[in-house]
Amino acid sequence: MIRCPKCAHQQANLEECEACGLLFAKFERIQDRKQEQEPKQGELGSKGSGSRSQLIAALVLVAVIASMTYYFISGNRQEKTTNLPPVVTGDIAKETKEPPSQAAATLSQQAANAAPAMKGNPVEYAKNGTVAIETPWGKGSGFFITDTSIVTNKHVVAPNRSQLDEIRHKVETGRKLITLEQEKIADYRRRANQMEDGPSRRQLIIIIQESEKELVKVLPLQEGEETKLKEMERPVATSEIKIFLADGSEHSAQSSQISSERDLALLKVYSAKATFLQAAPKNRIMHQGDRVYTIGNPVGLRNTVTSGIFSGYRQFKENNEVYLQTDAPINPGNSGGPLIDEHGFVHGVNTMIMYCTI
Repeated sequence: MIRCPKCAHQQANLEECEACGLLFAKFERIQDRKQEQEPKQGELGSKGSGSRSQLIAALVLVAVIASMTYYFISGNRQEKTTNLPPVVTGDIAKETKEPPSQAAATLSQQAANAAPAMKGNPVEYAKNGTVAIETPWGKGSGFFITDTSIVTNKHVVAPNRSQLDEIRHKVETGRKLITLEQEKIADYRRRANQMEDGPSRRQLIIIIQESEKELVKVLPLQEGEETKLKEMERPVATSEIKIFLADGSEHSAQSSQISSERDLALLKVYSAKATFLQAAPKNRIMHQGDRVYTIGNPVGLRNTVTSGIFSGYRQFKENNEVYLQTDAPINPGNSGGPLIDEHGFVHGVNTMIMYCTI
């Protein structure tokens, strides 16, 4: 096996890179010319100009070391997920002043043209372009598609209406149950005060004490849900959306746009030194069994990478959307992160535990 010195693709073909088309023999000749132009410095210089066979041996050695490093970094993990791609539609397209479909194609093409060549481990490179996103009500992920634009899920930066209704119902039901429990405990106390001392009264006192212990455990949880509901119901300024880069630096979103049709949002950050990811070329179709990786912020654990295989394309009958299915795991906080292949190309945006659209 050999690893391409340009795009890091690993393969058995020793003549041409199957991923980027680099001709290895031509690359070697270029390296030979560079070495011949460099001044010779004693014994070290004479060795540096070496023979063609020595250069090939050195390349093979580098490829072996890089392959081993890639293997151990990538791992052999298996977990569970699903995803949605960096296709920008709806309200997001308005920023480009073009029709939604044309704007999406334009943005994707701009990102592809501007994206720098990935150096080293493609998964490590993609991790550096993935961010953690925190709002007053939760956490999620996203990734740069240009040096100022971040794609994420809509539900990461804007409360989902059905989710908001569900939390509101939960809070209201919790309030009622707590009030009824407090009334029940008060009634038990009145009954205990009216009873003569004996087994029945002592038993009732134990019931009161245990009920009060359980109530003490529930009250903080109820207060937390009520606080979360208030945060979700109030208007949130874009500057309250916090973005954390792989290097640990913190930034505030300068602007945001939400898709009216898909679970997608676009954030703008002008102060970050971004590493942006490249969308997979249209001719790079996923095949069942292909290795994929997810990157994100699951349960607050930043820069987490998980791996799995591409399980297949799935179409929802409700909206005719096509989704990517994978067994790579996603958890709360992974939403908005990229689904990439072994070359670091983005194929989708992690959006839910069962499916993700393209």
